[in-house]
Amino acid sequence: MIRRTLLATTLFAGLAATTTLALAQDDPFKVGFVYVGPVGDHGWSYQHDQGRQALEAHFGDAVETTFVENVSEGADAERVIRQLASSGHDMIFTTSFGFMNATAKVAQQFPDVIFEHATGYQQADNLATYLSTTYQGRYVSGFLAGKVSQTGKIGYIASFPIPEVIRDINAVMLGLQAVRDDAELVVIWVNTWYDPAKESDTARVMIDQGVDVIIQHTDSPAAMQVAEERGIWAVGQASDMSRFGPKAQLTAVIDDWSPYYIERVQAAMDGTWETHDIWGGMHEGMIVMGPINAAVPAEVADEATAIAASIADGSFHPFTGPIRNQAGEVVIPEGTVMSNEELAGMNWYVEGIEGSVPQ
Repeated sequence: MIRRTLLATTLFAGLAATTTLALAQDDPFKVGFVYVGPVGDHGWSYQHDQGRQALEAHFGDAVETTFVENVSEGADAERVIRQLASSGHDMIFTTSFGFMNATAKVAQQFPDVIFEHATGYQQADNLATYLSTTYQGRYVSGFLAGKVSQTGKIGYIASFPIPEVIRDINAVMLGLQAVRDDAELVVIWVNTWYDPAKESDTARVMIDQGVDVIIQHTDSPAAMQVAEERGIWAVGQASDMSRFGPKAQLTAVIDDWSPYYIERVQAAMDGTWETHDIWGGMHEGMIVMGPINAAVPAEVADEATAIAASIADGSFHPFTGPIRNQAGEVVIPEGTVMSNEELAGMNWYVEGIEGSVPQ
């Protein structure tokens, strides 16, 4: 299987290849992945790469995978995606919101290549979108945080002000409010997906302000490690981070991309692939809650588990009205569930969150 090192020495050395859907019977199906962070971030990119590895294990020699890590969102992404498309890849997964425009542009230029973009909203005949409904896990995390917090102050390390992050912040607050009226959510925007030093510094600032549970939307285990050092709780991001904070990890919101990647590659190989916009969550197994720390009282753990089960079976939706905005205005009426379209465009905070969404 081709690895990152081979990409660096061949793919970007200008090696040309012709892309075609008509593969010889014994040729492997080539699948490329583009990551915004390193595969060793133990967060978002790490979990996508676990899905890539699952493809290799499932299909064996019938599939050949490549990946490019640490790709900047913008012009660099377009260059990388185009190189993959022009070097014989049959299918390309681009795995960060900021890759959206570049993916759409290259997909238009390579109509015989299949593209899938994570967390975006632009589709085409050869471009599908997919995301995991992380807000489901954030709600459960907020509930647990509210139950175990001694100070009532919960920290959220936020990456970029895109709808995915904003709705997850709101989901945490809604989970907190289900437990206690005095909850305060301290949101600090770091404008990065992966920067261990900045994540560590932010965690320390939060703890100094009285935060005793940290939830993050960044991808390194740095905040978890600080939480372990300082004796507070934290929630794992994208993967189980308990190895970095066995006492600190309250739970984790885990992305499991493996079944989705296997299913979509199989469809592409069979010729049955069709574009779509899918939101996969607990019901589909794309969002999994990590083990709840054994130090959490059993009745609290059981209640959190029951909430997760109700989300998975569809009997409860975290964004069910009444939901008010910061001004106290009812935005979602009682009994109404927010649609995916509304959630996809979320750019406002729910009632109780201080500060404003960065512009």
